[in-house]
Amino acid sequence: MDYNRFIKMLSIDSTSSQERALAEHLAQEFATDKCTVEIMEVGDGTLNLLFSWGKPQIVFCSHLDTVPPYIAPTFDGETFRGRGTCDAKGQIWSLYQACLELENRGYSDFGLLLLAGEETGSFGAKHFAKTHCGAKYLVVGEPTDNAMVSAAKGTKAFQVDVTGISCHSGYPERGISAIENFIDLANYLRSVEIPIDPVQGATTWNIGKLASDNPQNILSNHLACRIYFRTTFASDKFVTDMMASIGSGSEPWRKYVSVQALGGDTPTRFLTVDGIPTTTVAFGSDAPHLTCFEHKMLCGPGSITVAHTPLEMVTRHDLELATEQYVKIYESLIINKNI
Repeated sequence: MDYNRFIKMLSIDSTSSQERALAEHLAQEFATDKCTVEIMEVGDGTLNLLFSWGKPQIVFCSHLDTVPPYIAPTFDGETFRGRGTCDAKGQIWSLYQACLELENRGYSDFGLLLLAGEETGSFGAKHFAKTHCGAKYLVVGEPTDNAMVSAAKGTKAFQVDVTGISCHSGYPERGISAIENFIDLANYLRSVEIPIDPVQGATTWNIGKLASDNPQNILSNHLACRIYFRTTFASDKFVTDMMASIGSGSEPWRKYVSVQALGGDTPTRFLTVDGIPTTTVAFGSDAPHLTCFEHKMLCGPGSITVAHTPLEMVTRHDLELATEQYVKIYESLIINKNI
């Protein structure tokens, strides 16, 4: 296996919104005499790619973009390090190697779909779903330690604006602090008993984009933030309803808080294949947005615990195991006459 080609992929900076260069490279690099290549403009300067062997009934899929910052690759003979090694250029590499193996074995009717913008809203996936008929089966590559995912948590994002009344901080009784109102909101969220799912476990949430630019000697009259939930089958509707009701209730802080729902993904169930370990995950993917596929699977090399970090890495063994498993998934569907 020529890993120099993989290192070349890793060497191309495909940070979100800059992934076009990688797409253009792979459109040439991955083409074979037995497949066709569709290059699709997403509309924001990025590209989707679809490599087709025959008329695909099984489509392998992953995403081209990576989170910032770009980290150049290194390889010590066993471990690849750097941005994208396990999220998701490692998946792209293993999926492509599986396609080559299927081609060598004389199979047809499969494809490789590479999408833009997964890390920033699945824009490539949403565009593809609107413009393409899809197929019966979708196999999405994400870092799952080479286990097949039986269920994935959903996501719900909310824009939150908290107001107050400014005054001199030496006389706080003359104003209302947006910061204090925000603390009351956060304490309320921490106190809520969100339903626990028997399969997916607890719901988690995180606060981001927190901003209040008041001087240190003036009470804040405005604070803005995003609140991002990882929801389960048991909690998805509960969280939506809870955030919609923030502005009602008797507590004084509530009248100073406004919430705008920004959308997200619902929790998803996935198909699994006998003989491959299974797991559940708490991260999102393009899968929920690819509504043009009837059945979906999710698995791939690498660990989510190092994705998006300076320690991102994947081993050669994991890449090769992933390739074997992707071939096994295809052949399992063939043997069981599911296509």
